[in-house]
Amino acid sequence: MKNITSKKIIIISTGIYFFLTISFFLINYFASDIITSLLISIPITITIYGIYSGIFINSFIKSKVKPIYKTIHHFKPSSDEITASKEKDPFIEVNKEVADWMKGKTMEIQQLKQMEKYRKEFLGNVSHELKTPVFNIQGYILTLLDGGIDDPDINMLYLNRTEKSIDRMISIIEDLEAISKLESGELEINIEEFNLYQLIDDVYDLQEIRAQEKNIELKLNKEGNKSLMVKGDKQKLFQVFSNLVVNSINYGRKGGKTMISTYDMDNRYLIEVKDNGIGISGNDLPRIFERFYRADKSRSREQGGTGLGLAIVKHIIEAHNQTINVTSTYGKGTSFTVTLDKA
Repeated sequence: MKNITSKKIIIISTGIYFFLTISFFLINYFASDIITSLLISIPITITIYGIYSGIFINSFIKSKVKPIYKTIHHFKPSSDEITASKEKDPFIEVNKEVADWMKGKTMEIQQLKQMEKYRKEFLGNVSHELKTPVFNIQGYILTLLDGGIDDPDINMLYLNRTEKSIDRMISIIEDLEAISKLESGELEINIEEFNLYQLIDDVYDLQEIRAQEKNIELKLNKEGNKSLMVKGDKQKLFQVFSNLVVNSINYGRKGGKTMISTYDMDNRYLIEVKDNGIGISGNDLPRIFERFYRADKSRSREQGGTGLGLAIVKHIIEAHNQTINVTSTYGKGTSFTVTLDKA
């Protein structure tokens, strides 16, 4: 059937037609009524011819249409392909790109707003921190000029207060300069090998009297007298741990405790400064390393800090490519942990 063409079908059908026609004429040749013979033979011949032709035509059409159908069916997209086609719809792609762009811009705007908020807070804090000692100095000097300088007790008292206010201003300016250099990468980090226990002992010796004045027990959790050799800038790391211990003492409770502990972590040491003090609230904890941010503003200023200590601590640790973390429960205490590479 595959090789049958339309031309062959016409030839075969025509042959059959003539064959049947002649056959009927011969069969009815001797019939007395020729008209009756024709009326019988012609319809029968046409019917047989039509049936035979229909069979051949149907076979021919199927032989031609079937390959086309197979081809169409072969290339008919599957459900996955239809889904993929829908996903590649240009309008869907454009909508997705616009949505992604809007999401990115929204986040960018929120970040810019947050940065602007922090900038305003920072400028306000700098202004306040510098304005306070300046006003104090102005008041002390005016008192002395109004006759206080002639009284030995008053002039020495106010001169000492003026000196403290000036020292506070210098501390704020030096801390701001240190943060600026740390953020810009200008502050040089001098890496050396040193004994971590020796550094902790130095911090302990420096802050022991402060802890006693606050009636706080300062303890070192050391494993014997062995050395823990680490790599880092010894001077700046001394500043880090001094700041953490001072912070712990300032926010501690009378009769409380501050513990300095070390833990071995394969290629690093973990140093923890932990206390059972007043703790930090959940709202304040994420911002504790911001410049001039004070969780307890009134108490912070009573302690005389610049409000930049923890910001400097964070920058120094990050300059060493190390990590610092803080956990706290309000009313129960706070824990700061710092990592340092082993030597």
